[in-house]
Amino acid sequence: MDDDGELDSTLTRRDALAAGAAGIVAASLPNPLCAAVPARAIPDASVALHVNGVAHRLIVDPRATLLDVLRERIGLFGAKKGCDHGQCGACTVHLDGRRVLGCLTLARQAEGREVTTIEGVAGADGKLHPVQQAFLDHDALQCGYCTPGQIMSAIACIQEGHAGSGDEIREYMSGNLCRCGAYAGIVAAIEQAAAGKG
Repeated sequence: MDDDGELDSTLTRRDALAAGAAGIVAASLPNPLCAAVPARAIPDASVALHVNGVAHRLIVDPRATLLDVLRERIGLFGAKKGCDHGQCGACTVHLDGRRVLGCLTLARQAEGREVTTIEGVAGADGKLHPVQQAFLDHDALQCGYCTPGQIMSAIACIQEGHAGSGDEIREYMSGNLCRCGAYAGIVAAIEQAAAGKG
């Protein structure tokens, strides 16, 4: 304040930098109100996974998702991490033949069950699965990011008996988003594969 009791507006750049630095230092000091949490409060656990016909025994954090274990530990990158909240379907894999979202499934939940990823649907001779071939035939992809999840859901959609019409396919594929908008090709591909033409 100046002699008249009014605020002094001559704050310099140096004063602003000093105040900012003081704030950063204060924020980095330990807060006595926060309880100390150990870095590894939950011990790692052993998990046995059977993925695409291959057995894997891993030591993982019990909170690890199936998606993260598939990608980061086993090296299968087909299932994608899109939203990581179960809203886009890019991480769809099969667990005992049923589609699940890898980002919402704990790796421990898959123990003792058969996990199938996009890498495991083609034939042993390399021949594409009929749904994969149908996706190519109908240009049912653009950027390809969502395609593995779309194909895994499409296979399940057909196996579940939900590919009787375009409307039914759209309903049962609604959990898989395509940001490129290749939906018309996706529906046509599923219709072809469901009819046994793939």
